Amino acid sequence: MLPLTGGLYLGWALGANDAANVFGTAVASRIITFRKACILCSVSIILGAMLQGGAGIHTLSGLTEQTTMTLLIISISAAFTVTLMTTMSLPISTSQAVVGAIAGIGLATNTMNWSGLTKIITCWVVTPVGAMFFSCIIYRLLAALIKYVPMSILTRDKILWSGLLIVGTYGSYALGANNVANATGIFSGQLAGISDSQLALFGGVAIAVGVLTYSKRVMMAVGSGIMPLDAFTAFTAVASMAVTVHIFAVIGVPVSTSQAIVGSIIGIGMIRGTHAIKFGVLRNIAMGWFLTPVISLILSAASYAVLVNAKF
Repeated sequence: MLPLTGGLYLGWALGANDAANVFGTAVASRIITFRKACILCSVSIILGAMLQGGAGIHTLSGLTEQTTMTLLIISISAAFTVTLMTTMSLPISTSQAVVGAIAGIGLATNTMNWSGLTKIITCWVVTPVGAMFFSCIIYRLLAALIKYVPMSILTRDKILWSGLLIVGTYGSYALGANNVANATGIFSGQLAGISDSQLALFGGVAIAVGVLTYSKRVMMAVGSGIMPLDAFTAFTAVASMAVTVHIFAVIGVPVSTSQAIVGSIIGIGMIRGTHAIKFGVLRNIAMGWFLTPVISLILSAASYAVLVNAKF
């Protein structure tokens, strides 16, 4: 059970960082209070993890061979990396942190499943591009709908802000379904007496605790940092992110909600004009994406080397 504590820490770090991607805009715009958003997000995450988290858990568990020691190293290395980036208010990819840590162990032990790793990395590249595509489609459809349905601007915004809570809830469900594998996927089949459904529950609860206790800093950064969002664009961005992440949850590949939401916002910016995008903030986020798997890989490989040499 000791290695699972590392997974629970990782789940906490994941929730603290990734809740920003589903409710950051609504909280920053004061449509919903931070506390209410956390409760709604947490319940939806646990449901997503329990109902559709199994496919991603199966994918991560097959990337490399595991021992009790490597399980603990991977989870702690990834969690520390995510925590570090969260303190810097950077919405990074928890999937990259976990897979980076797994790759560090796989390289150190020469047991890496390269085909599985290639599949995951390919999906990482596709995620922001897919989110950009969906944001353009949803933006155009919404614009056409609003054009042909007469209503005042006040009524339109009220409907869209209310809709933002709905897509935020859906996005939280997709987050739980997709990302619970990041927290507990590596433990599948490794701990006697613990099933994948129990791992999904443990991971979902850990993510929810992270949302409740330490997500506000990154939530505000995502909600208003990359590009000013009104009701229309906020709804489009979150809906696009939720659809993208949910698709990958069904496929069984854990991807980054951070990359999805940023891809969505960039797609909107391309339609409205790139002058609205804060490229300085975007540059810092991109740097976080690059450093996350590198730091996590180095930490896990170095920790393994130290512990092996110390004959633990």
